[in-house]
Amino acid sequence: MDERRSKPTSTAFQATHAVAREGWADLPADYAERTYAGVLGKIIGVYLGRPVENWSHERIMAEIGEIQYYIHEQRGRHLVITDDDISGTFTFLRAMNDYGCPIGITPEQIGQTWLNYLIEKTTILWWGGLGNSTEHTAYLRLKHGIKAPESGSRALNTKVVSEQIGAQIFVEGWGMIVPGQPRLAADLARRSASVSHDGEGIYGAQVVASMVSQAYVEHNLDTLIDTALEWIPTDSDIARMIGDIRNWHRNEKNWKENRARLEANYGYDKYLGNVHIVPNHGLIILSLLHGEGDFQKSLMIVNTCGWDTDCNSGNVGSILGVRNGLSGIEDGPDWRGPVADRLFLPSADPGRSITDAVRETYEIINITKRLRGHPQEEPKGGAKFHFSLPGSVQGFRAESGPEVRGTVETYNDNSKLSLRFQKVATGRSARVSTSTFIPEDLINLKTGYVLVASPTLYPGQTVRARLLADPTNPVPIRCNLYIARYDETDSLTIVRGPQEIFVPAKERELEWQIPDLDGYPVAEVGIELTSDLRSDGTLHLDWLTWNGVPDTEFKPTKGTMWGRCWAKAIDRFEYQRDAYRYLAQNEGTGLLIQGCREWDDYRFEATIRPQMMVAAGIAGRVQGLRRYYAMQLIDGRVQLVKELDGTQILEERPFQWNYFCDYHMALEFDGDTIRGFVDGERVFTAQDADLGSGAIALVCQEGCMGAETVRIQPLV
Repeated sequence: MDERRSKPTSTAFQATHAVAREGWADLPADYAERTYAGVLGKIIGVYLGRPVENWSHERIMAEIGEIQYYIHEQRGRHLVITDDDISGTFTFLRAMNDYGCPIGITPEQIGQTWLNYLIEKTTILWWGGLGNSTEHTAYLRLKHGIKAPESGSRALNTKVVSEQIGAQIFVEGWGMIVPGQPRLAADLARRSASVSHDGEGIYGAQVVASMVSQAYVEHNLDTLIDTALEWIPTDSDIARMIGDIRNWHRNEKNWKENRARLEANYGYDKYLGNVHIVPNHGLIILSLLHGEGDFQKSLMIVNTCGWDTDCNSGNVGSILGVRNGLSGIEDGPDWRGPVADRLFLPSADPGRSITDAVRETYEIINITKRLRGHPQEEPKGGAKFHFSLPGSVQGFRAESGPEVRGTVETYNDNSKLSLRFQKVATGRSARVSTSTFIPEDLINLKTGYVLVASPTLYPGQTVRARLLADPTNPVPIRCNLYIARYDETDSLTIVRGPQEIFVPAKERELEWQIPDLDGYPVAEVGIELTSDLRSDGTLHLDWLTWNGVPDTEFKPTKGTMWGRCWAKAIDRFEYQRDAYRYLAQNEGTGLLIQGCREWDDYRFEATIRPQMMVAAGIAGRVQGLRRYYAMQLIDGRVQLVKELDGTQILEERPFQWNYFCDYHMALEFDGDTIRGFVDGERVFTAQDADLGSGAIALVCQEGCMGAETVRIQPLV
């Protein structure tokens, strides 16, 4: 290994002032496309590795052989699933937007982001217990008031626990937001990693983030590794191991021989704990070198090697996605088709749980823009589905079933989603849709990571889409927007919008307000096609979106999917037809959350029945567990509070309430004005601009409450 002077990692102060001195590097011309490739590489790698997670190399070779492509069907698994590698990566990065994108973001602020988005024992993490799961240990430290970075420190959590793999698996986004600035990427990674890790656990994360950042401007793998090593101590185990792997690679080109050397010198027997970072980081470096930068070959090696396959594969996929771009992913088997951009981010911000690689790419791009003071990018006027990135389909897939006779193909054609149908029988329908809630085939998904989600589309909202009939179509096409909602048996029922006729070359916008659905949640939105004659044809979807605040009552229904619309950050929740029977919280404050971050001005109301509790009420503009406004009944008073990294009482007044009596409470959000009502009487008017939008929630602090008549509507 090359001798280097051991350097301490830079501080946030040093990194901030280095940027001020040096100025921002120019964004690569293909920054958006390369970032998209990095996001795709991450999720493809995770989906590929998940079915053999924690298998040994020997078992993989004996039961499967070299892993050249997805093996989920062979293992009886779903391909697109919930996974901590994906949800942690894109959720913890939200600290940047939540705190105004400061280049000097602190470990304490990132730790608060954990507390805001994590639902204990439910979302994102492996909840393996104090002293067993590194991330669960750090979460408990944070929960009990120990701030980051002490929450992840070796002094508090021991060397073994603090040096497991977790920080490395969540880190690529920190490199993507500072392309071509590896030192700053390493420093941001240090701050993020220190929430839960220390020592080698941080060094490995810094190497990965630095390589992602530098991969935007550097193609040579050895140079990427050299650059990443500049930011970690030369006497660390990570640095020493990387030097050994590089020497082995120079002298031996058989990756299996070098994998055996890695296990003999840096294997699990040398590093205690559940999944230590050092052996797994070694597999990342080994696969990059032996894969010679080839996406498929590198993923084959890292997954066939075994150990923590989904984590290691996700890191390799992201690094090479950024380095090689989309062409590198497409130079091999069809990695993108089965994935169709789909990913899930379950958290206490449940309206963003059902998402896609294009949306998450633009979230990253706009953090980068905001850091530089540049305008935000909103393709096609901010449409939710705009297909602007090459090959993107944003979860849209053709449906098959008894109503369809013929074939339907979806593909991206010049930033439009093309829907090509062939031999669809007269009077039959062909449908293309994307999920707005938990997909029907994943209702019973069991992965260890719960798919907490709210629908993204609700009654009262207006769906709009711009479509173009291909000029080569031989006959007119009938087309309508539609949704599929869950019913009392948890099956999907189709609800259709008005039908329009598209003659060849006809271009127009469709618009449809979602009707009342009697409480049942919307699971899909899409386009339905029919033809008067058995024929072929193509319709191009330029964009599809919806806007506005819902106008709906959240009425309990038969079936289980209504209950699953709520993010249950509460100890117990039971309901029956037309009533929320009770919500119970044993310690602290519990929230029952539903809705989307973009809801801004609305009236939210519910009838609350306090039973025995410290406080009970309703909340609006909810952006997680530590970011919301609430009106609550508490100890002879009614309060309007703001929860934002601490509780602030905005207004309060005496109010004599009684247990087991009903109180109709309402909150109105009108720009910076907040109005609170109890039983029709206005009790508060306050001004606050900190939280401009968010979901809704029922709130219970240490006790039990009931509720009914829960409703949201836009302010007129």
